[in-house]
Amino acid sequence: MPSATDIAERRLGATGIRLPVLGFGAAPIGNLYTEVTNDEAMRAIGAALEKGIRYFDTAPYYGYGLSESRLGQGLKGVPRETVRISTKVGRRIYEDASRKPGQEGFAVAGYKAEFDYSRDGVMRSFESSLRRLGTDRVDILLLHDIGRLTHGDNHPVMLRQALDEALPAMAELKSSGACGAIGIGVNEEDIAVELMPLFPLDCVMLAGRYTLLEQHASQRIMQEAQARNIGILAAGPYSSGLMGDARAPGSTYDYAPVAPEVLQRARRIYAICAEHGVDVGAAALRFPLAHPAVASVVAGMRNAEEAISASLRYRAEVPAEFWQQLRAEGLAQDWARTP
Repeated sequence: MPSATDIAERRLGATGIRLPVLGFGAAPIGNLYTEVTNDEAMRAIGAALEKGIRYFDTAPYYGYGLSESRLGQGLKGVPRETVRISTKVGRRIYEDASRKPGQEGFAVAGYKAEFDYSRDGVMRSFESSLRRLGTDRVDILLLHDIGRLTHGDNHPVMLRQALDEALPAMAELKSSGACGAIGIGVNEEDIAVELMPLFPLDCVMLAGRYTLLEQHASQRIMQEAQARNIGILAAGPYSSGLMGDARAPGSTYDYAPVAPEVLQRARRIYAICAEHGVDVGAAALRFPLAHPAVASVVAGMRNAEEAISASLRYRAEVPAEFWQQLRAEGLAQDWARTP
């Protein structure tokens, strides 16, 4: 009989991996924006485990290895087969004494990150990740932040190297059993749609584009993923904090001050939530999971309170009338799925 802390699982695309539908995004415990103490990070991981959250996503870039190291420490002694871990490649971490905290968004001094899509760069990055995580394998390995949004005019060159070196190296790691699935982790739709026909991907982590707040920049990727049986990991469900507070919208969106029209949309969603007695965070977690291509929704968790909150929000009831009103007011696009 399922326990009160059980979280449902779904198959990740065409792979044999069963993935919990709620994941712990570990960027915040890598000191994203503000410092998190080691004790706070350990309590966050412990609370997540206690509440049944058993999928953890991290990356070398998150705190220049700090997130991976803390995750490895927090999962020490937890039977490996009981948790799922995803991490990323595509950046190498270097010591740099001149670097001050916050230069790339992480409150960590003395390090810098540089893109490296070479085969050697992927292999070295992966080896370092395994060492920090204290494991000999990960369940999912993602190529981090490829795309025109990140690389601008250099995108064609970076894409070519990804196709020639990075992705084949990741496929080798999958064949060897060092990882169970490979994919990309991005913030934009275009690169995923461009890459899907060019290389066999198992999954795409899409951050911030298929959310309660926003669906207009994800229709093509969701259709392609479903058609190709590629699993979607829906990250950033709280829209960079704009939709995270149960009381009112935040002040930032996409890591910048929120635009007036976006804030207006967010306020209307909050108002509908109030009318139906719904926690906006619960709706934000539940919304992506209605789409059949989505295997898991990954929310950033900074402390034990946020982990507990995510667990409660995942289990909260959201009435059908709420989703019906969203549709009636055009706040959920016609093609998008609602629970």
